Amino acid sequence: MGTVGAEAHRGVTAGPEAWPTTEAEAVAAQERVREAADPVGPGPGPDEVRTVAGVDVAYADDGGLVAAAVVLDAATLAVLDESVHVGHTSFPYVPGLLAFRELPSVAAALRGLSRYPEPDVVVCDGYGVAHPRRAGLAVHLGVLTGLPCFGVAKSPFVFDHETPAPERGAWSALTMDGERVGRALRTQEGVKPVFVSVGSGIGLDNACALVLRLAPAYRQPETTRRADRLARRELAARSG
Repeated sequence: MGTVGAEAHRGVTAGPEAWPTTEAEAVAAQERVREAADPVGPGPGPDEVRTVAGVDVAYADDGGLVAAAVVLDAATLAVLDESVHVGHTSFPYVPGLLAFRELPSVAAALRGLSRYPEPDVVVCDGYGVAHPRRAGLAVHLGVLTGLPCFGVAKSPFVFDHETPAPERGAWSALTMDGERVGRALRTQEGVKPVFVSVGSGIGLDNACALVLRLAPAYRQPETTRRADRLARRELAARSG
């Protein structure tokens, strides 16, 4: 972990015993992470990215979860490496604090990659600065790992946006309290947009360009599709 990440997460990354257990502790941690993040970038351009990691989480009914991390070749989208971490969340579900349910296991899955910390960029299934405190999962993970990180969500959260034009690559701004916090991006013609927001270490232009590169045939980027598939497969195997 880089110095900035360690400082921002001081007292919340040493282990489960130090992880926030209350809403107030989690909100305070988010404030520190927001201050440590670099939401401007610009970070690597899409043609500079050689490997890209995707992370996702699948939940069991008993509170258990499987976090998956998959590394793809950015040019061919072939899977180069993958890792899963089986964990359990004790933090309650609170809107806006999802990172505290998922981040310990997601970080463990990333550490399990043989290529870690090689991925040039990490893509989360979730939000970055498109968050009430501008500190979604992608912000936390970018600060924690020191890697450029952004979020691609499937559904809108607490922001406003216009419907983008129907063609692939069309977008509209996500706004919250008058501030632009991301884009609704059409990855396939006539298909619902995805919602892109940066976490840390990469700018919105480069993040959106990379999403289009990672989504040649489907609505979601291949990073999300592959990580989701791996997490669900592992969860089913352990439940079955």
